[in-house]
Amino acid sequence: MPGAADSILRTLEAFGLLWDGPVWRQSERDDAYEAALARLAAQHLTYACSCSRAELAGNEAADGRYPGRCRAAPGRARGPFATRFRVEEPGTVTVTDRLQPPLAQSVAATVGDFIVRRRDGFYAYQLAVVVDDAAQGITDVVRGLDLYDNTPRQVLLQQALGLPRPAYLHLPLVVDAAGAKLSKSDGAPAVEPPAVAAALRQVLHWLGLRPPAVLHGAPPQEQLAWAIGAWNPDQIQGVTRVSSAP
Repeated sequence: MPGAADSILRTLEAFGLLWDGPVWRQSERDDAYEAALARLAAQHLTYACSCSRAELAGNEAADGRYPGRCRAAPGRARGPFATRFRVEEPGTVTVTDRLQPPLAQSVAATVGDFIVRRRDGFYAYQLAVVVDDAAQGITDVVRGLDLYDNTPRQVLLQQALGLPRPAYLHLPLVVDAAGAKLSKSDGAPAVEPPAVAAALRQVLHWLGLRPPAVLHGAPPQEQLAWAIGAWNPDQIQGVTRVSSAP
């Protein structure tokens, strides 16, 4: 939506979460993603796929794994097509996380050949984050637990492109009283600037930290300065429900 990106940046600023250098936008990174696709194609690791959602809704794909129709018939793709990454058997990747148990996943068995560029021309999340993390020199990725099972696909792309693997830490999710992840797509309210200090204190509690009383209502910069010194991933607990505020 128009203005959504700027709204996100302003919210981060309000929380005292700033960035180094200019902001990168994936919509301006097509050349970098296309260069990565060319490197994969040169290794015969991609192919065109024109399978529609209707075709993939059959019993073959009931488990969510791509059944390999276009891989088995290279000349099948007609009209608009996606580009898929070819996952060779067994395609097993083990990811070590700073908080979660190790994840060993056979990408071939659970996902199959996955999309790196969509039929509408947009580049897939898996490819974009791998290329951007490496280009920006990202050493540590911290994100939600719902993205943990995506990581093996990203590792396969890192290996194929000769890019370094960051260290990962996947945080438990904050959910509503019904157990659903808080999400703007589900109508979760935005955090408004007047509520920033209280919201940040709540988040620190969810991360296993216990800010001293003197920080109650303190500006975000003061809370973050204290939190950096007190940070300990081992204190983070499981899924947090918003109805259980401390």
